[in-house]
Amino acid sequence: MKSIKLLSAGIFCLLFVHLNAQNEPAKDTTAVQTASEKPTLQSYSKYDFVPGEKVIFFDDFTETAVGDFPPNWNTNASGEIVTTNLYPGNWFKMTGEGSIVIDEGIKLPENYTIEYEVIAFQKEEDNNNFEFGFYLYSADDPKDLNEGGAVPGNKGGIKMNFGYRATYSAYDETGYTISGEKDDAVMESGKKYRLSFWVQKTRLRVYFNQVKIFDLPKVFKAGFQCNQMRFELWESATPLITNFRIAAGMPDMRNKLMTDGKLVTYGIYFDVNKDVVKPESYGTLKEIAKILNEVPDVKVKIVGHTDADGQDAANLDLSKRRAASVKAELARTFGVNADRLITDGMGESQPVAPNDTPVNKALNRRVEFIKM
Repeated sequence: MKSIKLLSAGIFCLLFVHLNAQNEPAKDTTAVQTASEKPTLQSYSKYDFVPGEKVIFFDDFTETAVGDFPPNWNTNASGEIVTTNLYPGNWFKMTGEGSIVIDEGIKLPENYTIEYEVIAFQKEEDNNNFEFGFYLYSADDPKDLNEGGAVPGNKGGIKMNFGYRATYSAYDETGYTISGEKDDAVMESGKKYRLSFWVQKTRLRVYFNQVKIFDLPKVFKAGFQCNQMRFELWESATPLITNFRIAAGMPDMRNKLMTDGKLVTYGIYFDVNKDVVKPESYGTLKEIAKILNEVPDVKVKIVGHTDADGQDAANLDLSKRRAASVKAELARTFGVNADRLITDGMGESQPVAPNDTPVNKALNRRVEFIKM
């Protein structure tokens, strides 16, 4: 069996293995209240993040061979796809010193969201001040990794760092404007975290797992358009990321469901081949439940859909189980009358896009609410 060994510190010697290995993944130790607690839907009860309406970029790195650099990205540092016996899936391991960006850049609208999961490792055992950067900015040439030097882009943006603390520094053509930090948003080496970013015109909200750590109402100038984002590395940390998702627009859930008769959502999450609703779905479920509880006479069908990976029969069964799980959470956690909800699953039989790219597959993995 081929393996990749990652040495991040003396006590963090982890074995990375191919996805076809027989090793059972260790228990998810994502930090929520403590590093050993597994997050639950209830633990996200103050989480108000709602993903954008339409997925416009998605990369879970499953279509890149282990050991290769992912084709949708570019760098003047280094990186490769790995797997780990700690957490399932493919992970993009970033190494060296420099920048890693989306290859062609991405022109974003006024309203959008960004989400990804990350594991950060310290490079040296005695260096607890490890961190990596994640920047959003407006560039003249999104393919130029050196544009602006330490202040990327030439039209403004925001630099955020994560690791032993969380910080931000915003800037425009005139120089730096505002900055701040959150000392208790701490990443432990080898633990998994979720970072979420919600931009509404001039406003930016940043979430560290279920906690909103920054809410900056005027961080961007009116009319600012982000067209690039990058990870910045300084040799102190080796971040691994997966499920990198960008979605555009804000979903008008009430109008979609009550007027159009169908709400399609991409904000209800499941692990691969699993039917348990993930806790980061809380914000989306809360908004849907609010609508349903305000119109108690309306009945709704919940329909699950999958992409075409795997066997048809297995996907059909999975989609039905996922719809049933959504119903159960709406009733148990949000008090929606279960008698008003019926469920079904279509598996891979009703795609809204070809199953040929990670983005299109992400569009096909969805949950629909149909007014009866």
